[in-house]
Amino acid sequence: MNTRKLNRSYPFWMTSPAIIIYTLFFIVPIFASFIYSFTNWNMNSINSPVFNGLDNFRNLFSDGVFFRSLSNTLLFAFTTTILKTVVGLSLAVIVVQKFIGNSFFRTLFYMPSVLSPMIVGLLFTAILKQEGLMNNILNSIGLGQLARDWLGNYGTAMFWIIAIEIWMWAGFSMFIFISGLQAISKDYYEAADMEGASAWLKFRSITLPLLAPSFTVVTTLNITGGLKVFDLVYSLTGGGPGFDTQVLNTYTYRAFGMGLLGKSSASVLILSFVVVLITFALNKMLKSREVDA
Repeated sequence: MNTRKLNRSYPFWMTSPAIIIYTLFFIVPIFASFIYSFTNWNMNSINSPVFNGLDNFRNLFSDGVFFRSLSNTLLFAFTTTILKTVVGLSLAVIVVQKFIGNSFFRTLFYMPSVLSPMIVGLLFTAILKQEGLMNNILNSIGLGQLARDWLGNYGTAMFWIIAIEIWMWAGFSMFIFISGLQAISKDYYEAADMEGASAWLKFRSITLPLLAPSFTVVTTLNITGGLKVFDLVYSLTGGGPGFDTQVLNTYTYRAFGMGLLGKSSASVLILSFVVVLITFALNKMLKSREVDA
């Protein structure tokens, strides 16, 4: 009876604006990309694309820059997911304790995640470039021999891209873990105290297993965001030096900017396939490890 009443209160037509917007801005572009990825669509044939089978995919898989972009995307996604999870959990375990300034530190750690990645990228570019703030500080304290163009070679550029991503989003992971920690009943810890369990044993045997749903959410969000990274890499290095820090989205953007619309559509399709495959596989594996609190 309540269900029938609820259905009468919220008729199906009320969802139609959301369905129309989702269809126009998500379903139609995905379907169009799928179709155009099998054509020679470019700026010279923008009104008359011709079906060319798998040529775009053959071109991509014979392009060394594409494989470099794919490997950088996977490196970035898995490294940042692991470190954001570890750092986020560590911060959550600390700030979930009761102490003076608790709320201040929660806000402080979460604050970077509300900033625009493009703005953060431009800010750190000013800090890390050859004439930037970091090198000026090193020179002023007599460590000028350590000064370098931090975004000018692959090793340091990838390090800073990954480090800045972790700085931005570890606080977001922290809040998800805080919710999970607060949902764990204190009865488990009191029973463990009566048995004389150590702090590490309680963390390993109680906290970690009961935090499994939080791990699923954090890992899924971070791996998906990592695979789709664009704005941070684009604003920091633009995929350079050369093509060293190129990721799949900057590779696609570059192909699109060159007018290779069919090739960029194929690249987007491959990225979508990678995101769906890895996300579903990880989600299924992590959900199988969840236990009821």
